[in-house]
Amino acid sequence: MVQDFKLSAQLKGHESDVRAVSFPAANVVLSASRDHTVRLWRKATSQSPFDDTIVSQGHGYINSLTFIPPSGEYPDGLVVSGGAEPVIEVKKPNATPDINAERLLVGHGHNVCTLDVSPDGKWLVSGSWDGKAIVWNTATWEMAHVLVHNMDNRGVWTVLAYDADTIITGSADNNVRIFRLKGATGLEIEASRTLSTGDVVRALCKLPSGLKGHPSGADFASAGNDSVIRLWKLSGKEVGNLQGHDSFIYSLAALPTGEIVSSGEDRTLRIWRGSECIQTITHPAISVWTVAVCPENGDIVSGASDNMVRVFTRSADRTADAQTIAQFEESVRNSAIPQQQVGSNINKEKLDTKDWMQTNSGTKDGQIKMIREEDGTIGAYQWSMGQQQWIHVGTVVDSAGSSGKKVSYNGKEYDYVFDVDIEDGKPPLKLPYNLSQNPYDAATKFLGDNELPISYLDNVANFITQNTQGATLGQTSEAPSSDPYGTDARYIPGQDSQPARPKYLPHTEFLSLTNGKLEPALARLKTLNTKHIQAGNKHIAMNPDNVEILEELVKQLLQPASAAGKLTNLDASKPILLTLITQWPYADRLPALDILRCLAAWPAAASITDDRYGDIIDIAVRGALDVEDTVTADSSLSDFVANKLDATKANANSVMMALRTIVNLFKLDDGRKLVASKAGDILSLMGHIVGLDGDKGVIGAENNNFQIALTSAAFNFACLFYRERKLDANLDEIALLIMIVEATVRKQKDPEVLFRALMALGMVLSIGPQPVAEAKKQGVDGWLTPVIGQTQEQRLKDVGQECLAYIRA
Repeated sequence: MVQDFKLSAQLKGHESDVRAVSFPAANVVLSASRDHTVRLWRKATSQSPFDDTIVSQGHGYINSLTFIPPSGEYPDGLVVSGGAEPVIEVKKPNATPDINAERLLVGHGHNVCTLDVSPDGKWLVSGSWDGKAIVWNTATWEMAHVLVHNMDNRGVWTVLAYDADTIITGSADNNVRIFRLKGATGLEIEASRTLSTGDVVRALCKLPSGLKGHPSGADFASAGNDSVIRLWKLSGKEVGNLQGHDSFIYSLAALPTGEIVSSGEDRTLRIWRGSECIQTITHPAISVWTVAVCPENGDIVSGASDNMVRVFTRSADRTADAQTIAQFEESVRNSAIPQQQVGSNINKEKLDTKDWMQTNSGTKDGQIKMIREEDGTIGAYQWSMGQQQWIHVGTVVDSAGSSGKKVSYNGKEYDYVFDVDIEDGKPPLKLPYNLSQNPYDAATKFLGDNELPISYLDNVANFITQNTQGATLGQTSEAPSSDPYGTDARYIPGQDSQPARPKYLPHTEFLSLTNGKLEPALARLKTLNTKHIQAGNKHIAMNPDNVEILEELVKQLLQPASAAGKLTNLDASKPILLTLITQWPYADRLPALDILRCLAAWPAAASITDDRYGDIIDIAVRGALDVEDTVTADSSLSDFVANKLDATKANANSVMMALRTIVNLFKLDDGRKLVASKAGDILSLMGHIVGLDGDKGVIGAENNNFQIALTSAAFNFACLFYRERKLDANLDEIALLIMIVEATVRKQKDPEVLFRALMALGMVLSIGPQPVAEAKKQGVDGWLTPVIGQTQEQRLKDVGQECLAYIRA
């Protein structure tokens, strides 16, 4: 079970923004800052703190940094830095400011804002505001190539030395360029491919290949001013994008696991697995300028505008002490967030109070919710999927534009007067703006008054628009997900030809949804238990022995489930979980349901029963849907769904856990037998959820994670029916399943949700003539054909065409 990243260390020493970091070894961190220094932070042992030394100190800010790996000539490697002085400095890691550089590389005419080194250490690549990218030979330290960009007054913001032959750049002209060094004989090299992104590109990173590769099959990622992480193949094909950041993205890195790390202007560092943001770490700073990953242990280092370097880890052994973590969390809570960053039209009187958070969960990690505090201030709270709770990340403070107060500048009154940082190291320029103005008119006047290039016009106008309309809160849409089945269609590095279209149907392997973070769930249970003890509810509270039993259960669940193993304390855990799910108040059941759905994938889970509440499915569904303080058991599950279910009060996340429990029961034979015996009741519930009985029963329609659970259950049932081929017994259920798929496809837009729904339909059609006849009767062709025509995702077109082939055969 993959754990959340936690704070490992806070490295204090810089006196201005930390603009670049590198993490070459587990005991070494490098950082560069606007305070004109490059610092090396080293740990003597794995348990000792980081101590810093200044490697370099210049006369201008330093904002780019890389590390050349050890070689025969330089066994400790080399530290390379650049900045306002357009000279690249190469020094030994143990150097001090008074020790001369090994090399000074001269070739740029402006700020050197980005550096990278090829994996074999043979090439150093630099990018600059002068619009050039230069490739340096590290054997001779001579300029080997200049990468041609043909831009007027636009900088090369980011470079990536992908391999010994391939260099990728991102620029202020909104383009990603791919250059091939192999066979190049002249000084200048033209791009072999130019990829348009629609906005300024500020960050690039290489993604792992092979088994640890990104699920999309992407070779590299880019990001920038449009807040979107784009996933690319070297062929130039965009294969996905990740959306969740609320402002500029400044930096990207890849973990050894294939996950992506990003940071930006919205105060956050984010971890992405596949298409999902699985963790958001808010910093007490306006900008998280830079991130890097240690290849040895997978730890992350960040540099931010509060002058701090921070290290984050998944290892319990390297996690900071409780006091340090508490201080960090407190500094985040005490952060002041300008109202214009979160929306200029906040009506404080209409905001929810803290009580809202007791009964409502977020839909995605990083989602922001504004809350009216008891003292009248506005608190910003961020949803943590890992901890399953809202985290206080700052206080929203008033701004001139949002309060209606005018700001005086040069004797005139304005709604806003922005500070615009055009060039690092120089005082910001003032940009006055009234809401009645056209942003482009204001931007044109600003550029003329300050004698700046007109090429900045779009950037300045967009800056005005973003900061007067507010940013998008949370993650409003799920990015396109990767194909969990068609692994044979992935791009293979070095393979130029397009692979054959994959064939998706039939696919007979059941899905499971076992990824989770049970330690936060356990921690939440302990907190809630303390609350019940203090409230005098000892009849439902856990005693210390109960807590210890659950701790041991979670410890075992964190290990991979297998048919060969079994849970040693399952019998002791059953009555405890039953009490938590059926006797605790509705708002407190989610953590226990989370543990139950992970348990469902283990041997003997199907044997969990209770004389009053029924089997594990009954317990999960009743606990997730019965909003009474104590779950009732005076009716069958089907009667409860038909007559007592109140969708308006149901917690979508709790219902999602019940669906995940059902999905995971398909993993083993005894679980499949149990689910098969209750297929009618479960599919009736799913039909109710998607609105077959009317919209009043709909649950989780706006929650993509919920829809993933729902469509995974639909696919598993389709797979079960395909395997059993008991048409006499299953035909009514197959008909209902087709209706559930149609209702889902008509209402949902997320590609992964649609893919799983269409796979479920395809598996049903694969069974034979009777299900095909039922599909024709229901008019599947009529709604499926437009879906295929409208989607931009090739895998949806492919599986949709396979479904149509069955229907039209």
